[in-house]
Amino acid sequence: MGTGLEFKPDFEQAKARWLAFWDKELIDRPCCVITAPKDPTKPLPPGPPYMAGAREDFGPIVRQVLENAAATWWGGEAMPSYTPSFGPDMFGAWLGGDLQFDKTNYGTNWVVPCIKDWDQDLPLRLDPNNRWWRRMLDFCAALAEGFDGKMLVAHVDLHSNMDALSAIRSPEPLCMDMMDIPATIDRAMRDARALFPVIYDGIYQAGRMDRHGTLGWVPAYHPEKTNTIQCDFAALIGPEHFRRFVMPALAEEAAYLKHTVYHYDGPECLVHLDDICSIPGLDCIQWTTGARNRAFIDWMDLLKKIQSKGVSLWVPCDPESIKIFHRELQPNLVFYHCWARSPAEGEAVLKWLTDNT
Repeated sequence: MGTGLEFKPDFEQAKARWLAFWDKELIDRPCCVITAPKDPTKPLPPGPPYMAGAREDFGPIVRQVLENAAATWWGGEAMPSYTPSFGPDMFGAWLGGDLQFDKTNYGTNWVVPCIKDWDQDLPLRLDPNNRWWRRMLDFCAALAEGFDGKMLVAHVDLHSNMDALSAIRSPEPLCMDMMDIPATIDRAMRDARALFPVIYDGIYQAGRMDRHGTLGWVPAYHPEKTNTIQCDFAALIGPEHFRRFVMPALAEEAAYLKHTVYHYDGPECLVHLDDICSIPGLDCIQWTTGARNRAFIDWMDLLKKIQSKGVSLWVPCDPESIKIFHRELQPNLVFYHCWARSPAEGEAVLKWLTDNT
């Protein structure tokens, strides 16, 4: 495994703090992912738009990422990285659902459901020649080649398990299927679960993530395999169905990755909090408040409840709000994701954390 990156000269120190974070320990302060423009008098070169690479040539995207990353100060435990994405339901597209893109350029896409009759369409398979699967592997390989020695290819936002079934069946019919033909959905989930390590490792190898380590789209780093896992479909089901269909999949994903962050999307999913926090190997929760709800900082009681279960937190903040969170939360069970206006401001944040831990 490599020991350095051009855009992260303090790579080894940052890695040591990340290892302490996963062990729920402190070196001298909490983990803090903090970035800023290297030259605050100039705007950062723009990064690629969301879903770049799905339809464009890879070369200009690689150059654009590198220009943006080279002009960025990667402070604290921020690992210079880029997360490839062709949209929110790539796993479903790899299982056979075609991706359709918004023609008005609003920056989204969706999977066209392809399951009409589970009995006819099972078992679920990954076609190695699937158009979108091949393109993602080729994209990751191009990024890894261009980034070599400079920065990391982050693993992708998979939307595996029940999210993948929802994409290829569509949510409402899947909800009915869980009640009408639960044994069939058990079969479908077994297929989807078996494909998780195959898909994870394919992208891991294409992106050469064994060289310097991995992180997911939530930027928590580990020198071995990690990623952000989730099940947004959980918002539509109660605890009984969640425990039967979803929990085994999440437990297997967490066990395979050993250390993970869970993307917890919105209050509708809070009915599953105790179950999610009990998953071995699920280390950290990225609480996302959902649309039209209270700001993140107004969920302090929930954040403390999660920490009381021994689970760490991702906390988005700025140089002022970080001080509020630091007074309220356990410092060994948190990593801050902070944006500064300059490297000097970012260094001041890190010094304040050290002085006040």
